[in-house]
Amino acid sequence: MTFSALSHLECSRDGSRHDADVVQGTSPLGAPLLARYDLAQVAGTVTREEIAARPPTLWRYHELLPVRSEQHVVSLGEGMTPLLDLPRHGARLGVPRLRMKDEGLVPTGAFKARGAAVGVSRAAELGVRGIAMPTNGNAGAAWAAYAARAGLDALIAMPVDAPEITRRECVVTGAELYLVDGLIGDAGALVKRAVAGRTGYQDTSTLREPYRIEGKKTMGYEIAEQLGWRCPDVILYPTGGGVGIIAIHKALLELRELGWISGDLPRLVAVQAAGCAPIVEAFEAGLDESTAPADPRTVAFGITVPKALGDFLVLDAVRSTGGIAVAVTDDELLAAQRQLARDEGTWICPEGAACVAAVGQLREQGWLGGGEDVVVLNTGAGLLYPDTVPVDVPTLAKDGVIPAR
Repeated sequence: MTFSALSHLECSRDGSRHDADVVQGTSPLGAPLLARYDLAQVAGTVTREEIAARPPTLWRYHELLPVRSEQHVVSLGEGMTPLLDLPRHGARLGVPRLRMKDEGLVPTGAFKARGAAVGVSRAAELGVRGIAMPTNGNAGAAWAAYAARAGLDALIAMPVDAPEITRRECVVTGAELYLVDGLIGDAGALVKRAVAGRTGYQDTSTLREPYRIEGKKTMGYEIAEQLGWRCPDVILYPTGGGVGIIAIHKALLELRELGWISGDLPRLVAVQAAGCAPIVEAFEAGLDESTAPADPRTVAFGITVPKALGDFLVLDAVRSTGGIAVAVTDDELLAAQRQLARDEGTWICPEGAACVAAVGQLREQGWLGGGEDVVVLNTGAGLLYPDTVPVDVPTLAKDGVIPAR
């Protein structure tokens, strides 16, 4: 049995086949390339029960991941994050069967570690010397960490407004870091020029290499496995570059083709911030692609992506599953972040909090009836965003008195 059943890469626009065993970027059309597998081979050689007996990392699904040889796996123990019941907060929102997939517990503190683990592993296997990428913060921190783990160089460019902790994560792992006075697209242009002048470097920008999505799709595998190989009714995902929701959709389609799940797929909900909501605007207008807003701004910095390369794939994932795209304000997502922490003791990132706020919005609108199994994705630890929680508490003298209650 082979470690991976990877077959080829497929253009997401025209379905053309491309060689998976050389370093690839986008297709000749400029579209993302999607990894395809011999699913019949997987179905005939491994069972769900065998996978359940493997170590609790995302590599338990290695037949459905692109790394050909186990010796090239680069890991920090990522994967199998908890799927938490949220009984108090669910009751508050009128959605008692609310759960949260908590990605704040993976290495580097955000779900980006999944894509970095698989993307760096495959890059190293194909002989890449260094990775280069623009980032809103968390992805750069993750790819820098895994590049260090693999012994690769890392060049990272991020907007100067990105969370400061992510800068420190890059620096401590030895990455070559640059701050850009602009948005992630501006950082991307700088990286593209830099890679052109460096031998052996791969541009690992969002959806400009094929394997980040493969790491992230394991969130979908895990949700199904943790629910006893069944699907929830609804999955909400914070959407910037869109890789996560595209990846989960891809995972669910693969699981259905394998026969490991059955029935309707979950309705997928793309959640954006009102200050940067191009996917929502395209969805509501019935368009297949989005248009960048003039002045994108939100405290949920990870989803400040004015124009996603895979926007058409996000819109397809939402529409084909009967889902929806919604936007919440910064005030709403920050209020949801605080209330969830008080109800359940979990401090989540603002991007994840946007999903929690969206649950309340969709329940009020009647799109959620209240009886559904609903899973929200928290994509990172609140600790990465300390400035989202102001601290205004009394200071007491050493001989002071704490009021009785």
